[in-house]
Amino acid sequence: MRIATGDKDERGFVLQNRDGIARITFARLEYVEVVNKTVFFHFIDGAVREVTAALADFEEKLLSGTEFLKVHRSYLVNLNYVQSISEGKMITDNGHIVPIARQRRSQVQDAYMHFLLHKEEVPERGPEKAGHTGGPWRILLVDDEPADRIRWADILRGHGCIVQEASGGEEALRQAVAGVYDCVLLDVALPGEDGFLLCGKLRRLAQAPVIFLSCLTEADKQEKGFEAGGADYITKDTPAGLFWAKVETRIRQAVSGNTRRRFGVLLLDLPGRKVFVDGKELGLTAIEFDLLWWISGQAGHTAAPEEIFRAIWGGQPWDGGQIVQTHMSRLRRKLEKEWGGHSFIETVWGEGYRFVPPECG
Repeated sequence: MRIATGDKDERGFVLQNRDGIARITFARLEYVEVVNKTVFFHFIDGAVREVTAALADFEEKLLSGTEFLKVHRSYLVNLNYVQSISEGKMITDNGHIVPIARQRRSQVQDAYMHFLLHKEEVPERGPEKAGHTGGPWRILLVDDEPADRIRWADILRGHGCIVQEASGGEEALRQAVAGVYDCVLLDVALPGEDGFLLCGKLRRLAQAPVIFLSCLTEADKQEKGFEAGGADYITKDTPAGLFWAKVETRIRQAVSGNTRRRFGVLLLDLPGRKVFVDGKELGLTAIEFDLLWWISGQAGHTAAPEEIFRAIWGGQPWDGGQIVQTHMSRLRRKLEKEWGGHSFIETVWGEGYRFVPPECG
């Protein structure tokens, strides 16, 4: 394991382990935990990085800022992403439960209160800012080379994207069925069925543009990519800035006709990530906006909790539905409080949730 300090403009460090190199940016970290000599870095977009090490190897760097707090011998938490705190536990914005050591409870409560009272007001935080006005875009990255996946995923996440990774065709098809994506990045030289053959299937299942990402630079290969239905063909020697510009342009072109949804008094604005009820902005968390945007696009469909979980939280382990129920309850309460007499989202007992749009006026 190697740790290198990051640049001065964005606090963090570069981590090198057996899987390759990853950029650990403090502003994107939700919490850090150690389990059996393995340190797990949990990011606010759902991504997880791990390295064989001790938590003490990272404490000094993380605790150098005011936002991180050690709440347990095995946990460090970014206070920017704490939704609530009670005796014995913290609940993060993504619904994760982090235990608080008994002997630290009073200290943690005081530190969290001090943080809330003294932190500077900022318009946005973490990956939601990330220098773009749309999204956060959800991208399926398909590549059988771990080092390549790490490189491209880090660039995408650095621009606020939520990235789900797949190492082969079968896994990519399963992810396309289970999730909702704005774009698919597809390597050509995959084991088994190559990217050209997979392209059409992924376009139909993901209902999103497919961009080929390949080390094959020959003109005939690029022509074949467009013939297969690819929206673009990016070679792997493309600089990071140009790579992102191409990906963002294709996504924006694909969603340009579907960035606002109106249902009577309810207006959803995707570029601004805002929701208005009868002209008044409704304050939602990032997860709540994603939930409402996703389910409002499932007209007439009752979505099972696991289906919602896969769409919003991607590849995280299924928790039985607790996180879906928690966030859906909060979202429904906010909607009903703002516009009494209409549920917007109804519970279908034993099945899941269904979006019920108000009548258009």
